[in-house]
Amino acid sequence: MSAGRHITKAKCHFFKNDDFNQVLTELPAKGSVAKTKIAITVGPACQTVEKLVALLEAGVTCARIDLTWAPIEYHRTSLLNLQEAMRRTKRLCAVMLDCLGRELMIKRKYGVDENGWPGIFEQLRLKKGQKVTITTDTTQECTSSLLPITYPKFPAMCERGDQIFLGRYLVTGADESSVFLTVEEVTPTEVVCVAASDAVLDGLLTVFHIERSGESLSNLQNDLPALTDFDKQAIATLCNEFEVDFVTISYCRSAEDVFEAREFLAAIGQEHTKVCKCSEVREFLAAIGQEHTKVIAKCETRQSLFNFRTLVDASDAIIISRGNLGLDVVPEKMAMIQKAMVSTCAILGKPSIITRVVDTMIRTPRPTRAEATDIANAVLDGVDAIMLGAETYRGNYALETVKTVSDICRAAEEVFDHANHFEHLASESEYFLGSDEDPELPRHKADRRLGRTISHASLGSDHGGMTSMHSMAMLPRVNSNMGAQLTYTAKLESVAASAVKSADKVGAALMVVVTHTGMTAAMVAKYRPAMPIMTLVVPYLKRDGLKWKLEGRHAARQALLTSGLLPTLAAPTPSAGEGLIEEAVQLALANGWVKPLDHVVVLSRSQMDEFMVKIVSVDEHGLGIKRIRPKSLLDMLKAAGHCIPEEDEEPAPPRALRRPSAVLQGRRNEGIIMTSAGAAANGTAH
Repeated sequence: MSAGRHITKAKCHFFKNDDFNQVLTELPAKGSVAKTKIAITVGPACQTVEKLVALLEAGVTCARIDLTWAPIEYHRTSLLNLQEAMRRTKRLCAVMLDCLGRELMIKRKYGVDENGWPGIFEQLRLKKGQKVTITTDTTQECTSSLLPITYPKFPAMCERGDQIFLGRYLVTGADESSVFLTVEEVTPTEVVCVAASDAVLDGLLTVFHIERSGESLSNLQNDLPALTDFDKQAIATLCNEFEVDFVTISYCRSAEDVFEAREFLAAIGQEHTKVCKCSEVREFLAAIGQEHTKVIAKCETRQSLFNFRTLVDASDAIIISRGNLGLDVVPEKMAMIQKAMVSTCAILGKPSIITRVVDTMIRTPRPTRAEATDIANAVLDGVDAIMLGAETYRGNYALETVKTVSDICRAAEEVFDHANHFEHLASESEYFLGSDEDPELPRHKADRRLGRTISHASLGSDHGGMTSMHSMAMLPRVNSNMGAQLTYTAKLESVAASAVKSADKVGAALMVVVTHTGMTAAMVAKYRPAMPIMTLVVPYLKRDGLKWKLEGRHAARQALLTSGLLPTLAAPTPSAGEGLIEEAVQLALANGWVKPLDHVVVLSRSQMDEFMVKIVSVDEHGLGIKRIRPKSLLDMLKAAGHCIPEEDEEPAPPRALRRPSAVLQGRRNEGIIMTSAGAAANGTAH
């Protein structure tokens, strides 16, 4: 191992409360929201406006549109219904497009129901020991013994003795619609297998070729692109009509896949710069007017683990797709791999999202004890969001699932060891390279291209992919000398850590972070403070040809995948003045996030773009910020002839709680705007 590498230390859990009587204590209701975000997959089980309204009110913060199945028009209907649901609930919800990518599927006949949903109603019954042939001849009819596959080079990937997983899309452990196949014979056009168990296969069938080696990567990978032609068409079409916040790259193998995600820009005649390949990622979305859309890498194969460090650097967030990843990794290593992935994302300040948590709730209204424990452990490890797949896609208990997952997250957050997490990150965060660019300045204020990642640790050629699975959390070391000049990212990291430490010292009930792009709030959330973080997103004007447009809604919605952030959209303002902070505290009072005499730590920037950390208190009447005037100032005012009441005089009657003008009342992830400029800020908000 080179001297410049560092292996992150494991983070331990220490519980401050081991009293088993806590099982009799209910979770607080008023003002209590789960810091861990919940994303759902929109499908036939929850596509209607009424069901989406109920899910948003239950705490859903992100809607995933899965491009793997159904036509573009069906997804358009889903997004229109989501827009209406957000309008009714006055809540923001992030939109995620999950691409088809390198998915291998079995070609079958299907029909379309009255809602435009394509369904496959014929079941295939397999018996243990039965021979099954996978053929590249897609003209053949699909039967229980002959399965035409959509990828013509599939036989070249297989060898005798390989394991192949065949199952319904988003298949769960509670379903019988999956089977393991063992390869017996391979021809140029066919792969003959033997079924390992009985199975009843229905719906869309997908194929996963399991890695044959236990410690390395020996399988020949398919040469399918990270984005298919259908993906590109769907992204361009839906982004033209809707505001899309995230694009997810399925079967992401390396940073090159993230770069490829925006490269069909070449078809529009745009120039690519090869100096920093991350710019290619941004330019693709800029070509279709979605330069603010973030790219999420979905890790589904072992190859993504070997390149995990550079993959995290290149992307804006990571989805740990435990369904397929659990097939490509031996079961005894999966728990450790998940913890290492979450830890690496936490240190680099990138949101981590896990999938496949309550599979049994597709058909039952209550999870198993293993599923409940799995969610709690993930929260204690530090994941930012839980993504629900088949549970809301086709499940019978979508609403109950969201409420249950939210309650489990809240219970785990009650015992989260914030101090240990802070010390763990503080000791590990010196082992990365920072950026000298200011990610918090709006683009119209900066001449240079802004970085998309909090830490640019892999821009150098010496920080490439990992050579083995156990070293995936290795980070390049940066020596911290007291006299050395700090990068801007290091300064921002220091300010965020100081704000979190201050909030902990004074026992603050809330943190308020004023931001343009959401980067400062994300850095604060990285340290997982014990209190929620109100992310006050201040929009800014951006030139669009001969016109100006107001930017900011994207930052508020994208914060809905980061743990602890409560995004609130404010009115445009050059700096966070006392009035803005006053109204933010009033909003927090209205939602029950703070109470009289609570402390609030505010992180904002002055008109000179300097960071400020200040502590304010809620007054004893619960009406706003407590005014504290120094004794010397009172003496000066008296000497100047001002009438200053003495300390023993009756205080003025309490002010009536007025309706905030800069931020309207709301809760959790509600979209909140200023009355005077609200129409411009909200626009066509979803």
